[in-house]
Amino acid sequence: MSFLEVHGLTVAYGAIEAVRGVTFSVERGEIVSLIGSNGAGKTTTLRTISGLLRPVSGEVLLDGEPIHRLPAHEILARGVAHSPEGRRLFTRMTVEENLRLGAYTRRDEHGVQEDLEKIYTTFPVLAQRRRDKAGLFSGGEQQMLAIGRALMSRPQLLMLDEPSMGLSPIMTQKIFATIRGLQAEGTTVLLVEQNALAALALSQYAYVIDLGRNGVSGTGHELLADPRVQEAYLGDAVTGPRGE
Repeated sequence: MSFLEVHGLTVAYGAIEAVRGVTFSVERGEIVSLIGSNGAGKTTTLRTISGLLRPVSGEVLLDGEPIHRLPAHEILARGVAHSPEGRRLFTRMTVEENLRLGAYTRRDEHGVQEDLEKIYTTFPVLAQRRRDKAGLFSGGEQQMLAIGRALMSRPQLLMLDEPSMGLSPIMTQKIFATIRGLQAEGTTVLLVEQNALAALALSQYAYVIDLGRNGVSGTGHELLADPRVQEAYLGDAVTGPRGE
């Protein structure tokens, strides 16, 4: 039994099926990526796992227990945190206020304070600007804050949706180094990322989602070497410019 299991997941917006029978699993302690083109259904899949959407059919199991009919706050309380696409911060609130919202299901103030200090150690810029409003931050700083907010629930499974979106290459490297560090500390990560090259290099396993359905899957290294994946998602990042 895998830590997270998604079986035959179908999700619709009205009459339009955005996800069509998707199946995958995540082992405890792994980084697993979902890659695919825009509109493939990756974000919808994460939103369904976190309880923001309800599936038409299929199931989501966490440690063998079904969670796909639970409300979002109960799924969070069971250890599933979601850092959404676009960060979705409360821009008029301070860094610390945003972080504390990530711990709203918790009642252990001492532990919350410990985790705040841990986030500030991981992301020193947040410590320096803890009383500043989130809306004043750069994209990279906001992404650090979004990840930190998700971590404040002490998740067993951290789902990250497009963490490198709009970031500079240097900031992207910092974010991916942070993800690798979180895994080293025991956090399981489910990653949706348009930067397929970086995602596959980071992941123990990956799945391609194509038009809402399962495509090829394999270890990160296997998909990096797969000609179909190279042609569709990696392009010149692997093959080099034409003629070279």
